[in-house]
Amino acid sequence: MKKLTALIMSLLMMFSLAACNSGETNTSVPSETESAEPESVQTSEPESTPSSEPENETAGGSGSNTLVVYFSMPETTNPDESSMTEEERNSTVIIDGEVLGNTQYVAYVIQENTGADLFRIEPEVPYPTDHDTLVDQAAEEQDNGARPAIKDTIENFDQYDTIFVGYPNWWSDMPMILYTFFDTYDFSGKTIIPFNTNGGSGFSNTISMIAELEPDASIYEDGFTVSRNNVQEAEPDILAWLNELGYSN
Repeated sequence: MKKLTALIMSLLMMFSLAACNSGETNTSVPSETESAEPESVQTSEPESTPSSEPENETAGGSGSNTLVVYFSMPETTNPDESSMTEEERNSTVIIDGEVLGNTQYVAYVIQENTGADLFRIEPEVPYPTDHDTLVDQAAEEQDNGARPAIKDTIENFDQYDTIFVGYPNWWSDMPMILYTFFDTYDFSGKTIIPFNTNGGSGFSNTISMIAELEPDASIYEDGFTVSRNNVQEAEPDILAWLNELGYSN
């Protein structure tokens, strides 16, 4: 638990921007920002939690050939549930009194159990944390085919053979900043393993879209997807999935 607390405190110092995920509902409102199908409140600590600090929030140069990349859009960093709106609760997991985004939590579990490097996709212009504003912006970006700029870059991208890519389901699609990510890097010859969080829509057609965007990469079609309602208890399922992929810790 002390390691987890150190992880959270380190992350809070590194990131003042709130970011998280979880898009579900058959009307496909953004996952972590999804309101049509409210996410259950998640405030109890899961049976087990990531216990080691992620290797590199800005990956590169470690010698690892595996990378976990994720975009997560929590709508608050305040762990006080009593002051949270329903949408804020839907987009977050509270562990040991600290706030993580839904996709962020899944990414940490994967990173800890694969020894991969870690990279968080963050926009140059921060997304709004007001739910209605964020939902509208996500829809507008999708309508316009926007490519929001990413703040940081991945060093030594060529060293990675396997890349886990995580995102919330927004309007039955990936957030448009994921399209920026796939446009930016050459995935030829690499293996892409998707994972996502959602409000009921699962992956929608995002895995086939990734295959279309990256025709020279190998896409693992049996990715991991979890409802925002179940993220808090998802670690055993994540570990079972990783075991099927050949990762064990």
